[in-house]
Amino acid sequence: MVHTMHSLVGRVLLMTLRSTSKALLVLAGLQVAASSAACAQHLHGVLELFTSQGCSSCPPADALAAKFAHDPELLVLSFPVDYWDYIGWKDTLASPANSARQTNYCRARSDSGVYTPQVVVDGLAAAVGSEAGEIESAVATAARRSGSLSVDLKLSESADKLHVDIGAAAGDAPRTAGVWLARIARAVTVAIGRGENAGHTVTYTNVVRQLTKIGEWTGKETAIEIPLANAHENDNDAYAVLLQAGTSSRPGAILGAAKSEGL
Repeated sequence: MVHTMHSLVGRVLLMTLRSTSKALLVLAGLQVAASSAACAQHLHGVLELFTSQGCSSCPPADALAAKFAHDPELLVLSFPVDYWDYIGWKDTLASPANSARQTNYCRARSDSGVYTPQVVVDGLAAAVGSEAGEIESAVATAARRSGSLSVDLKLSESADKLHVDIGAAAGDAPRTAGVWLARIARAVTVAIGRGENAGHTVTYTNVVRQLTKIGEWTGKETAIEIPLANAHENDNDAYAVLLQAGTSSRPGAILGAAKSEGL
């Protein structure tokens, strides 16, 4: 009888150990998967499309942006501008902040002026937004510029927090930069009633609804934590984080970037 009880206890202990081991393995697997998700991004270009519902040249660029957005190594962002509103249709997605961002890029690069559709790559090189070849050339040009996407940037979520982990500066890249959170609506379809695109229905991809500074980086490894709810406000359903040199009035190279799942 004693021998039987010992055997039963032994079997119970063995089963418990096996169950615990399996649970630990599953937990470890989940942790590895989460870590992999946070580390999997290797972006080769950040494309900012400045577009307008009131610009007849823009729909081909909007369609092209949707195609580029399918490339997991690219982060494509649409910034609708408001300076064409006066010609007959008020852009329903535009903001003065988007127009200012494009103007500030123009000033920082000493361009002759702003226009739509325009793509700015990594904050450094520009191209006509409807010309795929020009955009691809701009991606290659930006990649050769100092600092372009040279800093590791990883995103992860836990409970109600968004964690942004930024690596140290590489080579001769800038040692100071702002950390920016872009709240994004992945796809917005608009029926345009007046103006140059009257009667057309256009879908806009990865529309930036708000760009907010959430921290500073000084060239060293940096960890930033914000409430996850801050990344999901208003009508956005995705987000991205940019590490950008310069200032808001004179933006420079995008040194690092990462995007949420689904972008």
